[in-house]
Amino acid sequence: MSQDIVRFGVVGIGNMGSSHVRNLGIAANCKLTAVCDCNSSAFERIPAEVREKIKCYNNASELCQDPDVDVVLVAVPHYFHVDIAIEAMRNNKHVLVEKPIAVHKAEAERLLAEAVKYPHLVKALMFNQRTLPAHIKLKELIDKGELGELRRVCWTITNWFRTQYYYDSGDWRASWRGEGGGVLLNQCPHQLDLFQWFFGMPTMVRASAKLGKYHDIEVEDDVNAYMEFANGMTANFIASTGEAPGVNRLEITGERGLLILENGQIHFKRNEEEMTDYSRRSPNGFAAPPCWDCTIPIPAAGVVAHRAIIENVAAAVLGKAGLIAPLEEGIRGLELGNAMLYSGLKDVTVNMPLDSQAYAEMLAKLVENSRWQKKTVENTTQSDEFNKSF
Repeated sequence: MSQDIVRFGVVGIGNMGSSHVRNLGIAANCKLTAVCDCNSSAFERIPAEVREKIKCYNNASELCQDPDVDVVLVAVPHYFHVDIAIEAMRNNKHVLVEKPIAVHKAEAERLLAEAVKYPHLVKALMFNQRTLPAHIKLKELIDKGELGELRRVCWTITNWFRTQYYYDSGDWRASWRGEGGGVLLNQCPHQLDLFQWFFGMPTMVRASAKLGKYHDIEVEDDVNAYMEFANGMTANFIASTGEAPGVNRLEITGERGLLILENGQIHFKRNEEEMTDYSRRSPNGFAAPPCWDCTIPIPAAGVVAHRAIIENVAAAVLGKAGLIAPLEEGIRGLELGNAMLYSGLKDVTVNMPLDSQAYAEMLAKLVENSRWQKKTVENTTQSDEFNKSF
């Protein structure tokens, strides 16, 4: 590594991996030196003039051993995140892992147990939603107490509409063995991460999770979760890939009023007086505290999303910045999603923290009965090749 340039190797040149390749071409203090995919045709996604200047591997172990790679960016299917990240660290490489950190909490625990052995390495997650100005402003408002004590949260995220064609486009999609889950593991990791980033972790989760409600798939495509927190706050988290038109709307009720985040804008109906104090002293049974109708200004976006995370990791490697999304924080949103699915499929209330082994056992049974697994007995698929190469 030169004094100001951090060299990246990207493992997995699918939709996200090829996007990361493009971002590395323009990211500050970054240089792409190697890529890896078990399918050589994936390299055709990379412009010829770029391919000529980098190394192309078909085996992740070889990339992880490359002395010209400082950071391994892991962008392969979910089940391979943990093993590749561990191999990278064992080869003294910094790691940047695509979301989710793992398929289930026990695997995330395995990765984090290994990660603590390498305190000198930078270890981060691709939680690019943390870089969006509206999300940064909302966290600032919460952390500064502008909303007062939080009482209720409702996040409805149904703008994930997917067609049957989407799920049929890859035999690993929406299967327990190929992907490990549905809307909670594929579409919602960013929102689950933001949820815990904003509000912390609940003490209890109760959820409904419907498998193939809107599609011919074996995993969840509709979830409605209810949560309780130590301070008495309650929350709902609703997600679906079967509703159109959908919505992405976060409502937060605090003692100081109602805040709504939607379409990148923050609208705040701010009480002049905290609602509980007003309720206790008011002589009028139908009165409500006066409130201000405010639109919170959002700073102009600079470098955001995936490129911002890549540049942040490079800056951290160079000792010039702290991490926006440290690897160890990835287990929290994953645990939330696992708890919702476990509650929904087992029809039980989950008292947090989630029993990671109980979830792993449930998932193992789902994998054992996966239609995807039965299909691959007769046909070698791309994901079988991933097993061999990664």
